[in-house]
Amino acid sequence: MVELSRRRFEELVGDALDSIPADLTGLMDNVVITVAEDPPEPGLLGLYEGIPLTERGDGYAGVLPDQIFIYWREICAICETPDDVVEEVRITVVHEIAHHFGISDDRLHELGWS
Repeated sequence: MVELSRRRFEELVGDALDSIPADLTGLMDNVVITVAEDPPEPGLLGLYEGIPLTERGDGYAGVLPDQIFIYWREICAICETPDDVVEEVRITVVHEIAHHFGISDDRLHELGWS
């Protein structure tokens, strides 16, 4: 387990977002990324809730933003070093953003992002 302040963890999430190419983040639409303390179930590092871009049709309007949650305490609990936290945050952020783009867990696993 790694002890890390929430503020520092939020900075790591920001760094992970900054590492994603701007041409991809520029395509993200109506989504909010939030650092949350604890997941709704043990072992969950991140969660995407919303309507993926690939499923939005002409009737998509007036919808609340999609939400991506990155779980601070759960990630810190599974990591042994601060460098592990940096890597796990990046993997989790990319994984959840991929869901926003409509990429399934199975496909992410095939691509090595599970």
